[in-house]
Amino acid sequence: MADPAQMENALESTTFSLTTAVPRPPERRADERLTPLLRIAKIKSNAGEQLMRIRNVSAGGLMAECSHLLEVGEAVKVEFSSQLIPSSIVWIRDGLIGVKFDQNLDLGELLAGRKPRHGFRTRPPRLEVNCKASVQVGKMYYTVDVQDISLAGLKVEPIDERCLDQKVVVVVESLRPIRGEVRWYSNRTAGILFDKPLAFEELAEWVGKRLELASLKAAYKRG
Repeated sequence: MADPAQMENALESTTFSLTTAVPRPPERRADERLTPLLRIAKIKSNAGEQLMRIRNVSAGGLMAECSHLLEVGEAVKVEFSSQLIPSSIVWIRDGLIGVKFDQNLDLGELLAGRKPRHGFRTRPPRLEVNCKASVQVGKMYYTVDVQDISLAGLKVEPIDERCLDQKVVVVVESLRPIRGEVRWYSNRTAGILFDKPLAFEELAEWVGKRLELASLKAAYKRG
């Protein structure tokens, strides 16, 4: 009998396919596949940036989980393996989206490019945001602007240099308190690494709510 943990990992992994067709909602395919990999990527639309968990990738497109659903036909850009790929949404179903790349990708080059160098750790995609946060350093509290956030950490300003290498507790608007450490500092800007990475679902839901609120505000101004 299969190990439940292994089964769960398999369900969460990304499958690379040699076909050029855009992956469809869960249906078994007979075409040749490459190694499954877990992948979190970023998708950019007119509404803003959000994370997506990629379930299936082919040379022609991908299928992914996306909390704030887009519209069929909408032009987007996918940040994938440090590449920004012009694409469009071709289908939506049950929290999944199908994305067609404007040009077919070279999957061999894509996979070769993602192999980490010795001593190098890939960095989760960062989302540009514009919100406030509170940073507690010992008995001191700082009100800061968040420049970007990822599953692993965030960048904030302004903050003092004495916070470098200090343990902190960060409270971002509508997110639970997060423990971390200030890992770098430059010109009153700091990078905070979380002690424990955020869950994809938690950050995706937070970003999705922000995008929905922004859409409502934009619709109200137009009306």
